[in-house]
Amino acid sequence: MKSIPQQAIAEFIGTLALVFIGAGAVSVIVGLGGLNASSLLAVALAFGLILAIMVSNLGHISGAHFNPAVTLAVWVTGKIESVRAGVYIVAQLLGAVAGAALLRLALPEALWKRTSLGATTVTHQLGSGITFSNGRAVLVEAMLTFFLVFTVFAMAVDDRGVFKSIAGLGIGLVLTFDIIVGGALTGASMNPARSFGPALMAAKWTDFWVYVLGPVTGAIIAGAVYWLVFLRDREVAAPRTEQPIGGGPEEDLADQPGSDLDDADVSEGSDGEGDTA
Repeated sequence: MKSIPQQAIAEFIGTLALVFIGAGAVSVIVGLGGLNASSLLAVALAFGLILAIMVSNLGHISGAHFNPAVTLAVWVTGKIESVRAGVYIVAQLLGAVAGAALLRLALPEALWKRTSLGATTVTHQLGSGITFSNGRAVLVEAMLTFFLVFTVFAMAVDDRGVFKSIAGLGIGLVLTFDIIVGGALTGASMNPARSFGPALMAAKWTDFWVYVLGPVTGAIIAGAVYWLVFLRDREVAAPRTEQPIGGGPEEDLADQPGSDLDDADVSEGSDGEGDTA
């Protein structure tokens, strides 16, 4: 059984990687060549690929949230305990700060300052007299996060999902197309920790509240919708206590204190590989 410190370290490392690689791509690619269609695609792929890899690497340890908005959505739907959720969020924020700090150390000052370490800010002037308000930015962040968290619930939280097979790929792809759509508008954060780390290390807090309100709202709505529509009346075969996202093998969960699974339940409800259909 994974301990909370082990899970906190996994969340720290995963969020650190997300910020170092993702915000690093913004700092290097956009910092050197400016924001255009090709650079936006490159940044989207960097974020999507690193998330896919880290979810695949660490999903069996902590569930691979790497995002306070995801953790809050999982907590609101009762899939993680309050203490564990709090530890996860602290670990995510610290990981984001560490990732941004390492990025600041690694890059020349003149380069990282061009993009403020990839800090997310709202593009209020879109050109040709087109303006973009903070209200619309909140809506965009909420919608992008809704798609991300809805996918997390469908592929990983739901015990019928495909966490052990391709959840990392699916979640990473959602992040990729979300950034393609919203990157030029808001930076497409979808993650308060991802915005917090660069904002702190670059002292760039412009519109920061957008990246808390939008992602948290979208995530909670996504989690609530998925739970109310698809999970509320479902009798889940495997309790999600070992990993808040994805769960653990039923044969392991059956031995945990408080579990109502016995060996007969496992043999009837599991194919021996971990998830039940």
